[in-house]
Amino acid sequence: MAEIKQVLVPDIGDFDDIEIIEVLVAVGDEVSAESSIITLESDKAAMEIPTPYSGTVTELNVKVGDRVSEGSAILSMSVAESSSDSEGATEEAQPAPAEPNKPAASPTPVDQSDADLHAEVLVLGSGPGGYTAAFRAADLGKKVILIERHARIGGVCLNVGCIPSKALLHTAQIINESQEMSEHGVTFSKPKVDLPKLAGFKDGVVERLTGGLAALAKQRKVTIVRGEGKFSSANTIKVATAEGEKIISFDHAIVAVGSRSIKIPGFPFDDPRVWDSTDALELNSVPKRLLIVGGGIIGLEMATVYDALGSRITVVELGGSLIPGADKDIVRPLQRRIAKRYENIMLNTKVVAMEAQKSGIKVTFEDKKGADTDLFDAVLVSVGRAPNGLLIDAEKAGIAVDERGFITTDKQMRTNLPHIFAIGDVVGQPMLAHKATHEAKVAAEVICGHDKITFDPLTIPSVAYTDPEVAWMGITED
Repeated sequence: MAEIKQVLVPDIGDFDDIEIIEVLVAVGDEVSAESSIITLESDKAAMEIPTPYSGTVTELNVKVGDRVSEGSAILSMSVAESSSDSEGATEEAQPAPAEPNKPAASPTPVDQSDADLHAEVLVLGSGPGGYTAAFRAADLGKKVILIERHARIGGVCLNVGCIPSKALLHTAQIINESQEMSEHGVTFSKPKVDLPKLAGFKDGVVERLTGGLAALAKQRKVTIVRGEGKFSSANTIKVATAEGEKIISFDHAIVAVGSRSIKIPGFPFDDPRVWDSTDALELNSVPKRLLIVGGGIIGLEMATVYDALGSRITVVELGGSLIPGADKDIVRPLQRRIAKRYENIMLNTKVVAMEAQKSGIKVTFEDKKGADTDLFDAVLVSVGRAPNGLLIDAEKAGIAVDERGFITTDKQMRTNLPHIFAIGDVVGQPMLAHKATHEAKVAAEVICGHDKITFDPLTIPSVAYTDPEVAWMGITED
């Protein structure tokens, strides 16, 4: 026997009157429970809506372009009475691995008496690794709490790293291409850059993505606690929130606290003309002469942006080539191009002193020929990132952290404690978002009983979004 069931738009958070941009099924289609049936798009996120039933589509009530809200009828289905699919299931699910989900080993009972909240899985940090781990654990049925110290989830990558830099690099690409078309007979006037409006464009991109993440978290019933979290024991974390301290107990934890820009002692970082990468992304000004200390990916991407906006760029690199870690052969086309555009590229050169003066930042360089000085309107210090493992009171939980702040894990992302996992920048190089997301899925799935899952990549690709872009993977010639 079969019965007709109607599928409605579930709770989709604070969204209302959202446009349907795709209908993924047709009348007569056989669909299984949790299969996506329509895609919605708001100004903040695109989300796929699944069906809670397995069966045959008998009637479609919507089409592309329609606008729907919670409770709107999507379609009707013929469902076998023996179907065990629970009516009203609404969480967007990701496909589970092919291996059957085995029950996770029962953790040691946790004393929750003094805790304000309890999580089956607690994730510390909401960057690409953190939110991926939280969403995956929630999809697999766990009660998840996600701790983030900043106002918006998404971590450094979405808020002050990868995403805003790519928005500005897109702008730089358009400016550069418009100038280069003059060689082919098409000439444009010099662009006029409205910095506040450009910063608003960049911020809008960030807000749409972080807002979409917040909606996906709500859809999965992931609890977000905003505040700075530090371990207080092997099964509790204290979080300093705006409302006061909260104690959260957990069965399992995933540490995804990322990294921070390295600040060289003695440099005048209290002067607003000495930047780290976050400062550079604020777009407060376009300096006439900009020094980039560090010829790695972040430094060269910011050089690309500010060169297009009109700064005269100097890059200083301690090593013998730009983008250390990549083969010189693939970096050479980039180096040839920017050598013609930039004011100077200084390799095998060390910055030994930096002094803030009224007229600019006086910088002293040293190479094998001796020392020299120059004056710049601003300096971006981009010499790498340091992991945050020493900033979370890991010793109170018993988590092993080395002197640099890295946390050692096995191939299942376990730390030295079997119920605490770590992922992303804090577990080692390469510090890349796409590495963190894969590690996140491994950690979440192992916690949920997929005990044969491991993180064992053959290779991890890297890319610099310079002009031209540089990408590589695998073993280098060196």
